[in-house]
Amino acid sequence: MGPSQSQEKPRIVVGVDGSAMSVAALRWAARIAPALDATITAVAAWHFPVDTGFGWSTPSDWDPEAGAREVLKEALSAAFGDKPPQGLTQRTVMGHAAYVLIEESRSARMLVVGSRGHGGFAGLLLGSVSSACAEHAQCPVMVVHGADPQDGAPS
Repeated sequence: MGPSQSQEKPRIVVGVDGSAMSVAALRWAARIAPALDATITAVAAWHFPVDTGFGWSTPSDWDPEAGAREVLKEALSAAFGDKPPQGLTQRTVMGHAAYVLIEESRSARMLVVGSRGHGGFAGLLLGSVSSACAEHAQCPVMVVHGADPQDGAPS
């Protein structure tokens, strides 16, 4: 292990989709990071929609990666304002959110996700992405159920 590798801090990966739960997940990660001497990597997944064959097509100027970057920017601003945690990095990665986060977990100390994002079926207690991450991630997973660490409520 070289000198730069031995000094590299562990990462907390946070799944971000722009939902209130993902903003809360960012805040929880920031609260936990000092105890783990870790940095935070905010990750937004993006993909091209599947062609349904019903005459709908994506606009030629549509850029889902740019949309993911904007989602990250807005979520980070909502979570931290103009004072992001030291060492915070952000990534946009092409792929389904669960797959992307599970892959990111391979090199993470911890994965933090919201219990529900912008996906369907409002009655479910645990979203499909958070459920897949909890089952398949290669590191400990924290699933945030909406309480914000800034208000002192439990998660």
